[in-house]
Amino acid sequence: MDIFYFLIFPGFLFAALVGLVFTWVDRKVTARLQWRVGPPFLQPFYDFGKLLSKEITVPKQGERISFLLAPFLGLLATALVATILGFSIVFPARGFIGDLIVVLYLLIIPSLAIIIGGFAAANPLSSIGASREMKMIMAYELPFILAILVPVIKSDYSVNINLIMLSQQQHGATAGSLSGFIAFIVCLLVVQAKLALPPFDIPEAETELMAGPCIEYSGGLLALFKLTRAMLLFLLPLFLVILFFGGISVSGWHLLAGILKIVLVLVIIVIIKNTNPRLRIDQALRFFWVNCTLLSILAILLAYLGL
Repeated sequence: MDIFYFLIFPGFLFAALVGLVFTWVDRKVTARLQWRVGPPFLQPFYDFGKLLSKEITVPKQGERISFLLAPFLGLLATALVATILGFSIVFPARGFIGDLIVVLYLLIIPSLAIIIGGFAAANPLSSIGASREMKMIMAYELPFILAILVPVIKSDYSVNINLIMLSQQQHGATAGSLSGFIAFIVCLLVVQAKLALPPFDIPEAETELMAGPCIEYSGGLLALFKLTRAMLLFLLPLFLVILFFGGISVSGWHLLAGILKIVLVLVIIVIIKNTNPRLRIDQALRFFWVNCTLLSILAILLAYLGL
């Protein structure tokens, strides 16, 4: 039965299907902002299936094993995140103390998989992209963790996702307070960087590095990287809704309200993506290390003061 939860619902298959739908929402909103019609609903599914049918090529000078395993590593970690978050909502009794910490660790692995794959390709452009991805991780993880301490503090220092949601249902959403709103803004910007979306699409800058770390990937391996990104496009907004907006209840109209909250966060991410130019790597590092870190510290202090 645990295999079913991991592979089907609320794990891999469910997150993959919803992630591809969210990819369509992303492309559709982007098209509307640019006065275009946008793709049909099933286009992300067609693109994924087409990539699976293509030939897989491995760079002759690359590290073959690392190159082949990297996409699976990122996808596995993302499926585990989907399972843990799903349990917290659908099967709260199956949650465990410290599951928030586990999710934070797992959310780093997809980026590490991109780094491993980029360096294993033995391509100068992919190595530059992997190096940028590594710098971005070191930049945004600190403010991300500091900002997440705010909902932890407001839930009486609980690191259990279900208890954080219950605390918000009793005392109001974390984002409704000053400290919670500041922490949410920081986390939203970090999510933008985790998804490698503008203005933080520096590792995969198309006009500079073509596809960055993924430049040598093709066929099914590239499809796995894109599927992982699609799943994160669903899971990261869901994670923010859980931490700052009371999560989702599966009963009645509360389920619809929860879905609307996730879609709203996604639309905000897409709007940021389409209204900001790409930053240089030094600008992004300075932004996260200085601006976002200071805002996170301010949010923690305000949370201690009960604001």
